Amino acid sequence: MAEETQTSQASKDTKNWADKIEITEEKSSNTDGISEGKILNQEEIDSLLGYHNEEDSEYHTMKTGVRAILNGSMVSYERLPMLEIVFDRLIRLMATSLRNFTQDNVEVSLESIESMRFGEYIDALTLPTLLTVFKAEEWDNYGLISLDSALVYSIVDVLLGGRRGTAAMRIEGRPYTTIELNLVKDMIQLILTDLSTAFDPITTVNFVYDRTETNPRFATISRLSNAVIVARLRVDMEDRGGKIDLMIPYATLEPIRELLLQMFMGERFGRDVIWENHLMEQLWETDIELDAVMKEVEVKFGEISNWEKGSFLALDMSPHDNVTLLCGDVPLLTGSMGRKGNKVVIRIKGKAEKNG
Repeated sequence: MAEETQTSQASKDTKNWADKIEITEEKSSNTDGISEGKILNQEEIDSLLGYHNEEDSEYHTMKTGVRAILNGSMVSYERLPMLEIVFDRLIRLMATSLRNFTQDNVEVSLESIESMRFGEYIDALTLPTLLTVFKAEEWDNYGLISLDSALVYSIVDVLLGGRRGTAAMRIEGRPYTTIELNLVKDMIQLILTDLSTAFDPITTVNFVYDRTETNPRFATISRLSNAVIVARLRVDMEDRGGKIDLMIPYATLEPIRELLLQMFMGERFGRDVIWENHLMEQLWETDIELDAVMKEVEVKFGEISNWEKGSFLALDMSPHDNVTLLCGDVPLLTGSMGRKGNKVVIRIKGKAEKNG
């Protein structure tokens, strides 16, 4: 009997739900299309996600939609002013090094500095390209140098005696030979040495060559979602040349982040030498009060309460025992007590030992 009652109740509930659904459908159909979903075309979807046509220059420097939200939390390189000065030093050092390396007129320029995701940078690489992984030993992390094929063939052509005034021959569709890789590796070593020198005024770091890859998948040194800084350099050798991308993850720069946040570059990094010298001069002329402690003894409070005028406190001290000089509660010096004329004096023997 109980089972029949439950079954009839369930059928009534099902009927009520069906009635409600029919009423809801009737109401939705009578709202003149207000609740009907809108079908977006591809252009509206791209605008919502923040992707725009590459030919539209209006959106080259701005990000909207979902991309703006995702990139909003990414640190911009503009918040690290010292890093731009480091890259400026790098291009001047590279220009001199590459001139000596190629015995040719080489000009190096900094095209741009960008902040992006590592996955976005890898996807934007133009193949074929030569990827070199290097390690910052003191920071225990990695960076990436990318050379396009035009620069690789230009360097090989210059080093092997190619004529000036003629463009370097490019052979597509084949891997780089061992001779080409070794020649380019020597140039990479120079770039890494110059990069270490560029960081010297800020901190001492040694960038060392790790490996060379031609497949971007094998040059993954960070998570695809991690933020990186990409410095795009242009190397021109008369009518030859190419581009170099220097990619450094923010995780690699984290140990010196506080130094890169400074606004001014110099050996002292904003320290005011004049103020330091003035402070030192004034410290030498400062008067301080010192307390000479002959002996310390422990006395119970009950004994102190029994003291009267004329009571004696035995210090158990000999004339040759040392006296400790205190500045506040800090022990500074030790010495022996004596007399000079009508004054009690202390001859300094050395520094006091600090307890704890």
